[in-house]
Amino acid sequence: MFRIFTFFAFLSAVLSNSFIDRFEDWINDFGIKYSTQHKYLDMYDKWVSNDKFIDEINSKNLSYTLGHNQFSGMDTDDFTNHISSKINRGLFVDNDNVEINLNQSFDLQSLLPSVNWVEMGAVTEIKNQGQCGSCWSFSTTGALEGAYFVKYGELLSFSEQQLVDCDNFKNGGRDMGCNGGLMDNAFKWISKNGGICSEVDYPYFSGETMANGACQKSCSEVMNTDIKSYVDVIPSSDDEMMSALTKQPVSVAIQANQRTFQLYKSGILTDECGTDLDHGVLLVGYGNMNNENYYIIKNSWGKSWGMDGYIYLGRGSEYNKGDGQCGVLLQGSYPCL
Repeated sequence: MFRIFTFFAFLSAVLSNSFIDRFEDWINDFGIKYSTQHKYLDMYDKWVSNDKFIDEINSKNLSYTLGHNQFSGMDTDDFTNHISSKINRGLFVDNDNVEINLNQSFDLQSLLPSVNWVEMGAVTEIKNQGQCGSCWSFSTTGALEGAYFVKYGELLSFSEQQLVDCDNFKNGGRDMGCNGGLMDNAFKWISKNGGICSEVDYPYFSGETMANGACQKSCSEVMNTDIKSYVDVIPSSDDEMMSALTKQPVSVAIQANQRTFQLYKSGILTDECGTDLDHGVLLVGYGNMNNENYYIIKNSWGKSWGMDGYIYLGRGSEYNKGDGQCGVLLQGSYPCL
């Protein structure tokens, strides 16, 4: 980093003193790296713009608040490029062994008023995909971790890196590592592979390398992780999604390239958000807070984003004409053991 006196003498002449100290604190707090003076100043401009946007939104006393995080030095285009095209909806899905949930006649009165799989112990700690488009693998392992807990009463952490390295055409899969994937494809690969290794035996490193590694064969698949089938939740139905969530956590895809999503800090996100799915996450519950219905989502951007890595999305038919806030109802699925 540029810490020489002449550089900061220059900065003090061009940057507002009301922001420079806070910007420097942000750089230090989040370990932000930059290689040139131009990059530093570019990040500063974007950080200031985001800082003003945060204050503007928070002054409105909405159902959610924004705050600084590791993405505060990005504008919307930067952030979109950082996360976009990581859910490859056009990838081929082999439909053998797929169990489709067609039951629309369940008793609505039997739905629980709230579900929280985090509190029930079915959700592992927040993970961080880093600079790799592997969100699909984290959504996949999260759903499998939940399914394993529900069936066997034990919470284990499974390997995203094995999916990133091995779930590709060369190894009988159909996903693309750091270049994106689909959760259903990953369920299928795990089924064909006879299970998946643990996080401890096959740890994640692509967040730093920004690339896949060679598929390792040295780890042993955890017993009873061979997926028998998976269920695609009927889309565009809160009732169907809530019914699925009473059984176990659910893999979903959402549109995440919105400024309010980028800088989300707390509360229920009710801002306008589309259905151009670009990010795989894990749905872990639903409920109501201050007369606002919500879904609980576990993200894979570390604990420094959102509510210690989680976000609450608005729930109800008013979001995208029933397709769900950020399209959360369009592509839900979960594995069966």
